[in-house]
Amino acid sequence: MTNVLIAPSVLSADFGNLERDVKMINSSKADWFHIDIMDGVFVPNMSFGFPVMQAIKKHATKPLDVHLMIVNPEKYIEAFRDAGAANISVHYEACTHLHRTIYQIKDAGCKAGIAINPHTPIHLLKDVIKDIDLVCMMSVNPGFGGQKFIEHTYQKVRELKALIQENNASVLIEIDGGVNDVTGPKLVQAGADVLVAGNYVFSSKDPIATIEEMKKI
Repeated sequence: MTNVLIAPSVLSADFGNLERDVKMINSSKADWFHIDIMDGVFVPNMSFGFPVMQAIKKHATKPLDVHLMIVNPEKYIEAFRDAGAANISVHYEACTHLHRTIYQIKDAGCKAGIAINPHTPIHLLKDVIKDIDLVCMMSVNPGFGGQKFIEHTYQKVRELKALIQENNASVLIEIDGGVNDVTGPKLVQAGADVLVAGNYVFSSKDPIATIEEMKKI
């Protein structure tokens, strides 16, 4: 058994029964709530903003892991902190001044993460790997749930793990997209620390049992 962290993606929850689903995650063995924020510009979809996130925070008893799939994320860091974020990940592809944004997140009192799209090479993180707490690696193209897992992700996880070790950095590897009972164990074996699961958890007959099984990976 590993110490893998499980972060159910609230984007796959039933928004007509959001309080119920948040309390379900509270009572499960999940570690974080994964919150996907989409602006319809950086990705071809829109999710939700501060009012919904504040509603989640009102009932959540576990940390909110916020993944900003938006342009100009630096404009909203403090607002997401105020809405309850514990971790904030911004996309490498969306940040012109990445180092500055990382430290803006840290100055706001949150853990700083960098998210990368499937086509973004690992070596581009070399200059900031010791400045961050988390890498959110997309294993599908961002913007929609339920997509097919991209197999090249396993190799990218191994490359990222090597980069972290070479630099003696303390960085969690989080995988977002297509995580299930087949891909999850392979990802952890490759070096993943955090598994985001949306449809796999919320479409299961017993989400609490599904989360418990994932914790055993």
